[in-house]
Amino acid sequence: MAKLIFVGREAGEESRVAASPETVKRLVGLGFEVIVESGAGLRSGVPDQDFAAAGATIGSIADVGRADILLQVVSPPDAVIAAAKPGAVLLATLNPYDSAEALNRLADAGITALAMELMPRITRAQSMDVLSSQANLAGYRAVIDASHEYGRAIPMMMTAAGTVPAAKVFVMGAGVAGLQAIATARRLGAVVTATDVRPAAKEQVASLGAKFIAVEDEEFKAAETAAGYAKPMSQAYQAKQAALVADHIAKQDIVITTALIPGRAAPRLVTRAMLSAMKPGSVAVDLAVERGGNIEGSVAGTIADVEGVKVIGYANVPGRVAASASALYARNLYAFLETMVDKATKEFSFNPDEELVKATMLTHGGAVVHPTFREAADAARLAAPVVVTAAAEAPEAPKPRARRKPAEKAQAPEALTDAPDNKEEL
Repeated sequence: MAKLIFVGREAGEESRVAASPETVKRLVGLGFEVIVESGAGLRSGVPDQDFAAAGATIGSIADVGRADILLQVVSPPDAVIAAAKPGAVLLATLNPYDSAEALNRLADAGITALAMELMPRITRAQSMDVLSSQANLAGYRAVIDASHEYGRAIPMMMTAAGTVPAAKVFVMGAGVAGLQAIATARRLGAVVTATDVRPAAKEQVASLGAKFIAVEDEEFKAAETAAGYAKPMSQAYQAKQAALVADHIAKQDIVITTALIPGRAAPRLVTRAMLSAMKPGSVAVDLAVERGGNIEGSVAGTIADVEGVKVIGYANVPGRVAASASALYARNLYAFLETMVDKATKEFSFNPDEELVKATMLTHGGAVVHPTFREAADAARLAAPVVVTAAAEAPEAPKPRARRKPAEKAQAPEALTDAPDNKEEL
């Protein structure tokens, strides 16, 4: 029997969807039956009929209980978790560093949850790397958002009325998002500079036509992990880098910050004092605002005026390019699922000990199993308030007998009968 995949509609403001007509067609070709919840793709510009034409059945949340595999962009709504059958495999970005309670809910439901953002950065998993696919679009969108708020032209323009100087754009963090921001700003005609604490970034920045800015000391030369992430830098290095950056930022028109370290609060790169030195009308974009922000004064979900600079702090920036982000994310999921299918028999085989599965698996068999998050999940369970069920109603206490009054008069019993009955207050 074909395994059933359910593609759910996302909760809240999430505009992306975990499948595309292209990936639905390819999943059906692998032998899966696919149900897409009605309306799941509308905010990404994909109507139900496009999914149906690709081979999917349009369903509802009532179909969740039959699904063997659940595909979501972010953690599914509680209704989906409650309806899922034990043993169902969930693929989504689950933000495990900040959601121990959510991991326990998934474990209690018997769901095997795979966090796509934990995919190892190895050669064979490149096509499954959701962090890269989404960060790429975030870097592009950051430049577009900045250019929209910037009150001047980006490229240099020579006209009969005079010359418009090119905007100066400074990108802080030259990972996937930063490199795309550099490339996009260069295409728009800006003069671009960039900084990063990883030595390997210098050559990458230069290859895109931007100038590299950094304090290149001994600590800088050892500032990259084996996985390619930036290491936290010492206070001394941060002070030297801050002094260099402060002087440079004062000459810039647009600043874009992208610095994130998985599982940690975003490092503070730009202070109010630095912003105050920028020219009036300057723009800054904080792509790390959801993790605390790289820019002092940035506010998640809005544009803040900080020292006269427009600081853009939009949340879920990939979702601002929802159609493209969904298409790339869906391909990431397909690439991962494809590794679990025998191409000859088209049988789905889930192996908890397989390298990629083991690296991404948060919950399995009713427990949180990932060693990085198990302790936090256990602590959250212990800290959760104990729900006490109502005890059986205690037997009613014996009611005190009414004291009999001496029979002084023949009508005394009538007086007792008319007296107020206070037994309910006892």
